[in-house]
Amino acid sequence: MAGRLGIDPNYLMAVMHFETGGTFSPSIRNGAGSGATGLIQFLPSTARGLGTTTAELAQMSAVDQLDYVEAYLRPYANRMTNVEDAYMAVFQPAAIGQPSDHVLFSRGSLAYSQNAGLDINGDGHITKGEAASIVRQRYEAGLGR
Repeated sequence: MAGRLGIDPNYLMAVMHFETGGTFSPSIRNGAGSGATGLIQFLPSTARGLGTTTAELAQMSAVDQLDYVEAYLRPYANRMTNVEDAYMAVFQPAAIGQPSDHVLFSRGSLAYSQNAGLDINGDGHITKGEAASIVRQRYEAGLGR
């Protein structure tokens, strides 16, 4: 799958590790109540777009759910050239290819409020680098760095 998507499999593993809270559980649900479920936290609308539901995804094995992960990531194939862009494919696809200081959300927006914990320096802006920093840490830890 990683080969077909043109992505380092370690990037994909780091993203799924983060999105599942380290469990790699296909049934894990978002604790904030978004309804997101699974290996890359599929939103209900995303699941519908892929021809399934979050309830069906939650009943799948991790291996079976990977088919949906691949289908979701296919539009971003060969563009996820670093772990940050791999995470952006899941979190904020418009930021793929943008620099790490690219602002994703600013204080005052709903998206900022929902993700305020990612504003590491507290400046009222969540950048791509800040949002992906935990995923980068998990990637590096997985490589033993």
